[in-house]
Amino acid sequence: MADTPAALIARFLRQQAYAETLEAFIREAALPPNIGSSSASNAQLTIETLLEEKRAFDVSRAFEKLGVNQDDAQGWSAGAPAVPTVVHGLPAASNVLHVAFKRFDHGNGTTPRAALLATTADRRLNILDLPSLALQSSSTAINESPILSCATVADGRYLLTSAMSGQLCLSRPSSDPIDRRRDHAKYAVKVATHRDRDGGADWIATAGWDAKVLLYRPNILGQHSPRLGDPVAQISLTSNPEALAFVDHPESGQPILILTRRDSSFLYYYTLGSEPILLGKQNLAPHSNAWVAFTPSAIALSPIDAGLLAVATSAVSHMKLIIVKLLLPPADVAARQQEVHASAAAQARADVVLRDREAAAIQLQCSTFATQTQYSTPSLAWRPDGSGVWVNSDDGVIRGIEARTGKVMASLVGHDAATKIRCLASAIIKTGDDKGPSQEWLVSGGFDQKLIMLQWHQLVLVRASPGSCCPADNPQVRLAIE
Repeated sequence: MADTPAALIARFLRQQAYAETLEAFIREAALPPNIGSSSASNAQLTIETLLEEKRAFDVSRAFEKLGVNQDDAQGWSAGAPAVPTVVHGLPAASNVLHVAFKRFDHGNGTTPRAALLATTADRRLNILDLPSLALQSSSTAINESPILSCATVADGRYLLTSAMSGQLCLSRPSSDPIDRRRDHAKYAVKVATHRDRDGGADWIATAGWDAKVLLYRPNILGQHSPRLGDPVAQISLTSNPEALAFVDHPESGQPILILTRRDSSFLYYYTLGSEPILLGKQNLAPHSNAWVAFTPSAIALSPIDAGLLAVATSAVSHMKLIIVKLLLPPADVAARQQEVHASAAAQARADVVLRDREAAAIQLQCSTFATQTQYSTPSLAWRPDGSGVWVNSDDGVIRGIEARTGKVMASLVGHDAATKIRCLASAIIKTGDDKGPSQEWLVSGGFDQKLIMLQWHQLVLVRASPGSCCPADNPQVRLAIE
């Protein structure tokens, strides 16, 4: 006989020797005389064990990384991009490798203007005007191989591009290259820059698949013909680096380089200088018993909280998204060296405390349901208000994940089905003059050779006309968007 609420009550009364109460309960409820006895049921579930299981369930719910600090976090805001439009201004059809919104200062006294950068597999660097999406320039003379990453330096006056050949190029927007260097043996997959607060030279970091991260600090401002110069420092790793980002230390204010590398679930923190020092590392899987749980393949700092990082992982068959608080170690090297000299027991206790801190720092850990394989290139972009994160996939769908709960709030189509979306970028774009309205835009590029711009439209019926640029040329999105 299966346990029922009546059986649980009868078993409790028998165990507590409430004979008269049990007799009255059986008589009034018209129950079998042996209900609740060990002979009547093999299942010995009691009220006490039921309460223990309920307490354990409540504890496990408290430790779920879905919606931690929900009262302080912002939910998915309205006005998210939804309607896709294929950008037809590119001069040639080719796989799109990298997209980015950048603001350029042309140095002729004009107001800096925003532009969209899109690089393709045919070595082209395309610069499009915003918000018109008119093609400003398109060149194959910037790098000798396809461009994988772009960044601006010197307040947007110059453009840096890194390429598959390992080459780093310095150029002015919409003009020929000024300087080139090839310090990586192959695949300079990422370039990142940091503006010096004290007015000094900018820091430049490049990550290459020769297991090296190179640091440059050229004096570009005020130079008629600036040069990149030799790298000022090199960080050698045991595996290929995957992602880079700069962040200011909350205590000292000095810039810190965050990097991730393949087959490691850690964030690595380095100081900048001629001899970079590993300040520390932060495990994104502190309680995992696997040797390698995943690789943090793409990272992005929150636009509203510099201490919050979104991480797209290499987990298969669906990407995992992690939003984590940065646990930056003390900037004082002497203080960290004093912590090293400790007994084995003290070190073991410190390791346990550290793992607990690392686990508590993970604000969100969820599945994005974005399909990917071990050969995929995860990419992500924050919504400008920090309410969510966009992630790419190998199934042609862009998914919007709410930063507070980890729920999939949007699934945007536009790319061909079952095609790889290679890159994403998101920004607030002014749709008119400087005093005009602003709108959130999302741009994506894929291996279907499409560059797609997604915008938000309120109560707009999008109708396809023959020969027109219909939204993504996809009948699934020809509908009214509220």
